[in-house]
Amino acid sequence: MNNLLLIALLFAPLASGTAQLQAGVAKVDITDRTVPVNDPLYAKALVLRCGDTTVAIITVDAVAIGEIGRIKNDFLGNVRAQLQKELNIPPSHVLINASHCHGVVCAEVEQRTVQVVKDASRNLVPVKVGAGRGHEDRISENRRLKLRDGTETDVRHAYSTAPDEEIVGTGPIDLEIGLLRLDKQDGKPLAVVYNFAVHPIQGVPSRGNTADITGFASKTIEDNLGHGALALFLQGCCGDINPVGYKDVHHPRDAEPLGKMLGESALKALKTIQTRETTELRVVNETLALPRAADFEQRIAALQAEQARLLQSLTGTSLNLKTFTELFPRFKEGKLDAENKANVERYMRNVYAMEKFTRLQVNLALLKKHQARNAAAGSPTMDVEIMGVRIGDFVLVTFPGELTVEVGLNIKKRAPAPFTFVAGVTNGYIYYAPTAERRKNKGFAQEDCDCLLAPEWQKLFEDKVADILKAL
Repeated sequence: MNNLLLIALLFAPLASGTAQLQAGVAKVDITDRTVPVNDPLYAKALVLRCGDTTVAIITVDAVAIGEIGRIKNDFLGNVRAQLQKELNIPPSHVLINASHCHGVVCAEVEQRTVQVVKDASRNLVPVKVGAGRGHEDRISENRRLKLRDGTETDVRHAYSTAPDEEIVGTGPIDLEIGLLRLDKQDGKPLAVVYNFAVHPIQGVPSRGNTADITGFASKTIEDNLGHGALALFLQGCCGDINPVGYKDVHHPRDAEPLGKMLGESALKALKTIQTRETTELRVVNETLALPRAADFEQRIAALQAEQARLLQSLTGTSLNLKTFTELFPRFKEGKLDAENKANVERYMRNVYAMEKFTRLQVNLALLKKHQARNAAAGSPTMDVEIMGVRIGDFVLVTFPGELTVEVGLNIKKRAPAPFTFVAGVTNGYIYYAPTAERRKNKGFAQEDCDCLLAPEWQKLFEDKVADILKAL
């Protein structure tokens, strides 16, 4: 045998079949139009086929795949069953990701999602693919706040933010945009899959139904690519990542400028990606048993004890809201007499105590909710679906909850393939999944209270992902 031919065979990538990779895309409007609408919500499908392997990647502009929001818990199973019956796509090869926008989908979302995959499967054409990454550092911020007492809180519209003087730091963000580019044989773009970590919950000035940041980003990409190309957004590890300026009271909440920036950054990186023919289309789908939290009783007791302490700390003052607001400007200027100064300080301590009390009250409700949920489960573990996909050089691993950003950063750092990305809120929804360290937070933030899992979940998951990535 010719030496060059032998070398080529030895180093050729493993293929799922001898046929060339084909892909088809489609989208369908899933907007609930019984309420005021700002911009449309979509379900989009990318169907990939190579030899005897078929994969469907579906993105939905919705808060979650089941559990919360309009999409019901049987949605995933029903969609997969229909696709297996009508298109012979194995359920384990169907990936459904929620953008996690808080828009409202229509009642027919399940039927329309099935239909969009059927439409995409009828549009298969040979494609060339390429993977890459972009950079976006202007639109996101970590909402976890590290406080002077060693605890952590978070930034939410559900309650007041901690006083500035108590805050000593915040957590990291992920600046990376994961990119998969698919071109037709003539070089025209067919689709872009992009992955980024941010809660798309900024809202719009009209306060209408919206796909939020990622909807505007996808529109920016599609408008610029032309040729009917689709942009499919895969939510990353957004658990603790807010849009920048999330609680800026001086400007109307407007997701469109942030979405345009994300889309433009993705487009800039897409221009650098070279596409090639490939036969690499692989899927690994495994079930992992993760430990349920067993410490709700202790955490609830600790939170309630802190609430009792805060109530006991409240003291009387001669001021009311009216007189406090009258005196506060002079207090800031240092122009108050001693008595009024002491009263203003006492009033402010009461306000801060009440603000903290409300933060605890909201998170107490979350702890009680998940305590009841885990008790009703009757099992110390819960099964979660972990899916790994390789498309050429693009590698993706999924999780059915809101992963906090450090989990994704850990996985990407350890990954053997350079273009490895992580998608949360995929193939189900099990609420938040914070790091083990943050899960043990004694300050009570949403990520650690709105969580069904014990701290040990993180190592089990990251180890399982490492195994899946090796198999891909």
